[in-house]
Amino acid sequence: MNIKGKHIILGSNSPRRKELLAGLDIEFTVDTGNNFEEVYDPETPQERIPEVLSEGKSYGFHRELEKDEILITSDTLVLCEGRVMGKPHSREEAADMLRHLSGKAHKVITAVTIRNSERHESLSDTAIVHFKHLSDREIDYYIDTYRPFDKAGAYGIQEWIGYIGIGKIEGSYFTIMGLPVHLVYELLNKFVD
Repeated sequence: MNIKGKHIILGSNSPRRKELLAGLDIEFTVDTGNNFEEVYDPETPQERIPEVLSEGKSYGFHRELEKDEILITSDTLVLCEGRVMGKPHSREEAADMLRHLSGKAHKVITAVTIRNSERHESLSDTAIVHFKHLSDREIDYYIDTYRPFDKAGAYGIQEWIGYIGIGKIEGSYFTIMGLPVHLVYELLNKFVD
Protein backbone atom coordinates (compact mmCIF):
# COMPACT_ATOMS: atom_id res chain seq x y z
CA MET A 1 0.00 0.00 0.00
CA ASN A 2 1.34 3.40 -0.96
CA ILE A 3 0.94 5.71 2.03
CA LYS A 4 2.23 8.72 0.05
CA GLY A 5 4.71 10.01 2.61
CA LYS A 6 2.32 9.80 5.54
CA HIS A 7 3.57 8.63 8.92
CA ILE A 8 1.26 5.93 10.32
CA ILE A 9 1.13 5.53 14.11
CA LEU A 10 -0.47 2.53 15.78
CA GLY A 11 -1.70 3.58 19.21
CA SER A 12 -1.76 0.05 20.63
CA ASN A 13 0.76 -2.26 22.26
CA SER A 14 -1.18 -5.37 21.23
CA PRO A 15 1.19 -7.81 19.49
CA ARG A 16 -1.76 -9.06 17.44
CA ARG A 17 -2.67 -5.61 16.16
CA LYS A 18 0.99 -4.96 15.27
CA GLU A 19 1.13 -8.25 13.36
CA LEU A 20 -2.12 -7.60 11.51
CA LEU A 21 -1.27 -4.01 10.54
CA ALA A 22 2.15 -5.17 9.33
CA GLY A 23 0.31 -7.63 7.09
CA LEU A 24 -0.96 -4.67 5.05
CA ASP A 25 2.67 -4.03 3.97
CA ILE A 26 2.81 -0.51 5.36
CA GLU A 27 5.45 1.06 7.54
CA PHE A 28 4.27 2.32 10.90
CA THR A 29 5.51 3.11 14.36
CA VAL A 30 3.93 2.20 17.67
CA ASP A 31 3.24 4.95 20.21
CA THR A 32 1.06 4.05 23.17
CA GLY A 33 1.35 7.33 25.07
CA ASN A 34 -2.22 8.06 26.12
CA ASN A 35 -4.18 9.97 28.75
CA PHE A 36 -7.52 8.22 28.15
CA GLU A 37 -9.15 6.32 30.98
CA GLU A 38 -11.13 3.42 29.51
CA VAL A 39 -14.56 4.26 30.86
CA TYR A 40 -17.85 4.86 29.11
CA ASP A 41 -21.34 6.05 29.99
CA PRO A 42 -23.35 3.07 31.31
CA GLU A 43 -26.20 4.19 29.01
CA THR A 44 -24.02 3.54 25.93
CA PRO A 45 -25.59 0.83 23.74
CA GLN A 46 -23.43 -2.28 24.15
CA GLU A 47 -22.62 -2.57 20.43
CA ARG A 48 -21.28 1.01 20.43
CA ILE A 49 -18.90 0.60 23.39
CA PRO A 50 -15.84 -0.40 21.30
CA GLU A 51 -16.29 2.62 19.03
CA VAL A 52 -16.62 4.98 22.01
CA LEU A 53 -13.45 3.53 23.57
CA SER A 54 -11.54 3.55 20.28
CA GLU A 55 -12.37 7.23 19.76
CA GLY A 56 -11.45 7.96 23.37
CA LYS A 57 -8.05 6.35 22.83
CA SER A 58 -7.58 8.42 19.67
CA TYR A 59 -8.37 11.75 21.29
CA GLY A 60 -6.52 10.74 24.47
CA PHE A 61 -3.27 10.44 22.47
CA HIS A 62 -0.55 12.22 24.45
CA ARG A 63 0.22 14.90 21.86
CA GLU A 64 -1.12 16.78 18.85
CA LEU A 65 -0.74 15.05 15.49
CA GLU A 66 1.56 16.57 12.87
CA LYS A 67 0.13 17.28 9.40
CA ASP A 68 1.64 14.12 7.85
CA GLU A 69 0.65 11.76 10.69
CA ILE A 70 -2.24 9.30 10.80
CA LEU A 71 -3.14 7.64 14.10
CA ILE A 72 -4.88 4.25 14.32
CA THR A 73 -6.57 3.20 17.57
CA SER A 74 -8.81 0.24 18.25
CA ASP A 75 -10.89 -1.54 20.88
CA THR A 76 -12.38 -5.03 21.05
CA LEU A 77 -15.05 -6.48 23.29
CA VAL A 78 -16.92 -9.74 23.59
CA LEU A 79 -20.68 -9.72 24.05
CA CYS A 80 -22.47 -12.86 25.24
CA GLU A 81 -26.09 -12.98 26.36
CA GLY A 82 -26.05 -9.29 27.25
CA ARG A 83 -22.79 -9.51 29.21
CA VAL A 84 -19.97 -7.20 28.11
CA MET A 85 -16.50 -8.73 28.44
CA GLY A 86 -13.32 -6.74 28.16
CA LYS A 87 -9.94 -7.92 29.43
CA PRO A 88 -10.04 -10.01 32.60
CA HIS A 89 -8.33 -8.55 35.66
CA SER A 90 -7.62 -11.84 37.41
CA ARG A 91 -7.37 -15.58 36.87
CA GLU A 92 -10.79 -16.01 38.49
CA GLU A 93 -12.38 -13.45 36.17
CA ALA A 94 -10.79 -15.12 33.11
CA ALA A 95 -12.14 -18.53 34.19
CA ASP A 96 -15.58 -17.03 34.81
CA MET A 97 -15.62 -15.45 31.33
CA LEU A 98 -14.61 -18.69 29.63
CA ARG A 99 -17.21 -20.68 31.56
CA HIS A 100 -19.82 -18.16 30.46
CA LEU A 101 -18.74 -18.49 26.79
CA SER A 102 -18.60 -22.31 26.95
CA GLY A 103 -21.14 -24.00 24.69
CA LYS A 104 -22.51 -20.71 23.34
CA ALA A 105 -22.25 -18.32 20.43
CA HIS A 106 -21.06 -14.80 21.19
CA LYS A 107 -20.27 -11.59 19.35
CA VAL A 108 -16.80 -10.09 19.02
CA ILE A 109 -16.94 -6.41 18.12
CA THR A 110 -13.79 -4.54 17.12
CA ALA A 111 -13.85 -0.81 16.43
CA VAL A 112 -11.15 1.23 14.74
CA THR A 113 -10.59 4.98 14.70
CA ILE A 114 -8.32 6.59 12.13
CA ARG A 115 -7.45 10.23 12.68
CA ASN A 116 -5.19 12.89 11.25
CA SER A 117 -4.79 16.53 12.28
CA GLU A 118 -8.01 17.52 10.49
CA ARG A 119 -10.57 14.73 10.85
CA HIS A 120 -11.35 11.27 12.15
CA GLU A 121 -13.44 8.31 11.08
CA SER A 122 -14.52 5.35 13.16
CA LEU A 123 -16.09 2.06 12.22
CA SER A 124 -16.74 -1.27 13.84
CA ASP A 125 -17.07 -4.84 12.66
CA THR A 126 -18.83 -7.76 14.30
CA ALA A 127 -18.10 -11.46 14.07
CA ILE A 128 -19.90 -14.37 15.72
CA VAL A 129 -17.91 -17.13 17.42
CA HIS A 130 -19.38 -20.53 18.34
CA PHE A 131 -17.62 -22.23 21.25
CA LYS A 132 -17.98 -25.91 22.07
CA HIS A 133 -18.50 -26.91 25.69
CA LEU A 134 -15.22 -26.31 27.53
CA SER A 135 -14.33 -28.47 30.51
CA ASP A 136 -12.87 -26.92 33.65
CA ARG A 137 -9.67 -28.82 32.89
CA GLU A 138 -9.43 -27.20 29.43
CA ILE A 139 -10.17 -23.75 30.86
CA ASP A 140 -7.56 -24.16 33.61
CA TYR A 141 -4.95 -25.43 31.16
CA TYR A 142 -5.55 -22.54 28.79
CA ILE A 143 -5.41 -19.84 31.48
CA ASP A 144 -2.32 -21.31 33.17
CA THR A 145 -0.44 -21.87 29.91
CA TYR A 146 -1.45 -18.83 27.83
CA ARG A 147 -2.33 -16.24 30.52
CA PRO A 148 -4.95 -14.44 28.39
CA PHE A 149 -5.24 -11.36 30.59
CA ASP A 150 -4.64 -8.93 27.70
CA LYS A 151 -7.50 -10.29 25.60
CA ALA A 152 -11.18 -9.36 25.52
CA GLY A 153 -13.28 -12.29 26.66
CA ALA A 154 -10.15 -13.96 28.09
CA TYR A 155 -9.18 -15.77 24.91
CA GLY A 156 -7.26 -15.45 21.67
CA ILE A 157 -8.72 -17.23 18.65
CA GLN A 158 -5.19 -17.82 17.31
CA GLU A 159 -4.16 -19.74 20.45
CA TRP A 160 -4.77 -23.28 21.73
CA ILE A 161 -8.30 -22.57 22.90
CA GLY A 162 -9.24 -21.42 19.41
CA TYR A 163 -7.85 -24.64 17.96
CA ILE A 164 -9.79 -26.92 20.30
CA GLY A 165 -12.81 -24.86 21.25
CA ILE A 166 -14.13 -22.93 18.27
CA GLY A 167 -16.41 -24.87 15.95
CA LYS A 168 -17.54 -22.05 13.69
CA ILE A 169 -17.08 -18.35 13.06
CA GLU A 170 -19.25 -15.97 11.09
CA GLY A 171 -17.40 -12.89 9.88
CA SER A 172 -13.77 -11.86 9.84
CA TYR A 173 -11.18 -13.94 11.69
CA PHE A 174 -9.07 -10.78 11.92
CA THR A 175 -11.87 -8.84 13.61
CA ILE A 176 -11.87 -11.56 16.28
CA MET A 177 -8.08 -11.25 16.59
CA GLY A 178 -8.47 -7.52 17.22
CA LEU A 179 -8.18 -5.56 13.96
CA PRO A 180 -10.55 -5.75 10.96
CA VAL A 181 -7.72 -5.21 8.50
CA HIS A 182 -9.95 -5.28 5.41
CA LEU A 183 -11.78 -2.21 6.76
CA VAL A 184 -8.59 -0.55 8.03
CA TYR A 185 -7.15 -0.83 4.49
CA GLU A 186 -10.24 0.82 2.94
CA LEU A 187 -10.31 3.58 5.53
CA LEU A 188 -6.57 4.28 5.33
CA ASN A 189 -6.88 4.72 1.57
CA LYS A 190 -9.31 7.59 2.20
CA PHE A 191 -6.75 9.26 4.46
CA VAL A 192 -3.77 8.97 2.11
CA ASP A 193 -5.53 10.09 -1.09
